[in-house]
Amino acid sequence: MFCSRSSMMKKLLTLVLITRPNQVLLGMKKRGFGQGRWNGFGGKVEKGETILEAAKRELFEESSLKSDDLKEIGLIDFEFVGDPQILEVHVFTTSKFEGEPTESSEMRPQWFNVKDIPFDTMWPDDHLWFPLFLSGTKFKGYFLFEGHDKILKQTLDKVDSLPDE
Repeated sequence: MFCSRSSMMKKLLTLVLITRPNQVLLGMKKRGFGQGRWNGFGGKVEKGETILEAAKRELFEESSLKSDDLKEIGLIDFEFVGDPQILEVHVFTTSKFEGEPTESSEMRPQWFNVKDIPFDTMWPDDHLWFPLFLSGTKFKGYFLFEGHDKILKQTLDKVDSLPDE
């Protein structure tokens, strides 16, 4: 039996996807949650910081890149069977950044042509919402996972705006 999402505890997370013409920067997760998968850069929102501040901090910690031009493009809730906590992930993107992508203890960055995105070694939901992100379309989604590889339930909608706009 699943609880209603509104009554569940939420953990705020960020995800930043950096682009340049026909390319997206992904990081190979080297440790922790999502290890062994390509993903954007991000993590937990710490006490006392805004979601945007967390996105900027995590981007810098994981890739050495700085950006003052992050735009929120998506909001995805992830639920995992057996875990009472919903992961509320705020997805940001930008093509304006400073620095060179540099490997950190957590992530190994690599540019991918948009035609060669390695969906087979990413989270199973990514291939569903990446086309919206790549087209610049704002979106909201919900994914219920069993384990880390099987999606049991999903919703994904294009939206005109996101809650904090």
